[in-house]
Amino acid sequence: MDTNFWHERWAKSEIGFHLNDVNPYLIEHFAALKPKANAAVFVPLCGKSKDLIWLAEHTEKVIGIELSKKAVEDFFKENKLTPSITQGERFSTYRYENLTIFCGDLFELTANDVAAYQLVYDRASLIAFPADMRARYVEKLNELLPNKTQRLLVTVDYPQHEMSGPPFSVTPDEVQQHFSARYEIQCLASEDILEQSKRFKAKGVSRMLEHVFLLTEK
Repeated sequence: MDTNFWHERWAKSEIGFHLNDVNPYLIEHFAALKPKANAAVFVPLCGKSKDLIWLAEHTEKVIGIELSKKAVEDFFKENKLTPSITQGERFSTYRYENLTIFCGDLFELTANDVAAYQLVYDRASLIAFPADMRARYVEKLNELLPNKTQRLLVTVDYPQHEMSGPPFSVTPDEVQQHFSARYEIQCLASEDILEQSKRFKAKGVSRMLEHVFLLTEK
């Protein structure tokens, strides 16, 4: 999977992963992170998610990273916001009040870009990568955030052989494999979403669960 895949998905508006409203898991479980008054949140692969608006209203700073320029521009247009835009060597940077979105490749980020961030909200990042890239993604976030962090992680879990991703299936066991060395892992919720996931059911998926995890650094 290369960057062209995602550019093509956004160009064709093949964005079934996008939610038109704030993710209810975020509203229900964000308090489990016990965010401080000056909390700063990092949102990898943020797309044009409404979650960014909600987070900006409930934290001091939010930073997202998104590959697709169309996604970033759609986000500001659809939310009637006018950002300041700075063009750098690695990213175009869009800023509006306490919200910043880097437009570019997540793997080009450095620790200095996200140095002040203690919280991570991952609703559609880990599950966007195939198996051979997920370990690289986890390593990259560990490199970016070497200090103590907490994460709210949402995954989907289904028989991978029944459908090619994305989203890719990430089981609770795999979450343990990726994160248990550094984090205490608590499953906050597990929900059967197959009946409400018509497009996946139509592809022959027989079982689909959504899991919400709280990762607290040891």
